[in-house]
Parts: sequence; structure tokens; C-alpha cells
Amino acid sequence: QVQLVESGGELVQAGGSLRLSCAASGRTFNPYRMGMGWFRQAPGKEREFVAHIRWIDESTYYADSVKGRFTIFRDNAKNLLYLQMNNLKPEDTAVYYCAAQPDGSRGSYRMPNGYSYWGQGTQVTVSS
Repeated sequence: QVQLVESGGELVQAGGSLRLSCAASGRTFNPYRMGMGWFRQAPGKEREFVAHIRWIDESTYYADSVKGRFTIFRDNAKNLLYLQMNNLKPEDTAVYYCAAQPDGSRGSYRMPNGYSYWGQGTQVTVSS
């Protein structure tokens, strides 16, 4: 199995920055065969895609709402995934989740059902 643990969420003012981390572990976790993503969920809303990084070439993909402000990157040697968030806005307030997509998964990287493993989430609150 795979365990994912997020950290780094906190209260920040609009225009500020945060870096979220996701630590991966587990007997079957292989960073060289796992696409990794970040999703977020605000109260009363569905979980939405934020960013994804491919395992094969580390190509990155972003939701339009965060493009140019957020950066996803990983440290495979340490089994860590990051989300650098700059110029934060109040509408970025949500619980942020990291997720792992094993090699061969059929689902889209933009959809929650494309991932097999999830962390418990970390709260990000952006005040205006």
C-alpha cells in the first residue's frame, strides 16, 4: 500500500506564498512509476484538480486558475512532492490533497478517479 501525508497548510494573507509538502511511503510506492497530483476542495464544492506531475518525464500540468502562480515539483530520492503557491488569493482557500496515480492507471490525471491513493489533506486559508 501507499501512504501520503500532506503538510504546510496554514493561514496566509492574500498575495502571500506557501509551500505544501506530501511525504509518500509504503511497500509498493515507487516514485519512478507514480504520477502525482494535487487537488483541492472548498466547503460545499467538489474536489478539483490543481496540478499534476508525470513520473516518466516530470512534465507538469496545471488548472487554469493556478497557472503561473503554482508550481508542482518532486524529489524522488526523498519520496516528497511539493506545491509552491505564490500570489495566493482568497479563492485558493481549500483543503489541499496530494494523490498518487500508479503507472497504467486508466483515469485522467485531471479527475479524482484517476488516482488510487490519497492523503488526509491540509487546510490552506487565504485572508483578504
